[in-house]
Amino acid sequence: MSERLIPYQPIDLAEPAQLVAAIRKRRGGQFINLDRMLLHSVPIAEGWNHFIGEIRNNLSLDPKLRELAMCGVAVLNGAEYEFFHHAPPFRAAGGTEAQVDALRLIGQADFPVEIFSGVEQDAVALTFQMTRNIKVDPDLMRRLQSTLGSTDTVELVSVIAAYNMVSRFLIALDVTPEDHAPQ
Repeated sequence: MSERLIPYQPIDLAEPAQLVAAIRKRRGGQFINLDRMLLHSVPIAEGWNHFIGEIRNNLSLDPKLRELAMCGVAVLNGAEYEFFHHAPPFRAAGGTEAQVDALRLIGQADFPVEIFSGVEQDAVALTFQMTRNIKVDPDLMRRLQSTLGSTDTVELVSVIAAYNMVSRFLIALDVTPEDHAPQ
């Protein structure tokens, strides 16, 4: 195996203390490889921790829709690390094992749309359109706004946009899954 172009920061990194403590608090005491890469830049790590922390923990959006979108972005962009970290919370939020398996087929002709509810189907469609086409069908946006309301529709769009950023960062810097299960 070749050496990493940009190595991860040490797992026991202690400085900058306030930022390290904030990241560890959000992660339940652990660092993941993403954190260890982000910590090469304090401003990026600070902004990321706050922004992604808000997306992960403080939205009114149904957590199942949030994690469904994150998993969908991961598959569409080939970001296995992202899928590795978001399939378990998707299950915890009510996603079935069949749905997790199905998300691996997002964007393909054999995607089993019928195992998802109507709003989940629309969330999958939005994830696909935003990730692959960027432009979104106005009828889809109208359905989402009618079903979810303005706040949750904006939050779903924001989740998809943010996790497209995450996957691009992960892939460009070859961030790989940890040797242990996510915390």
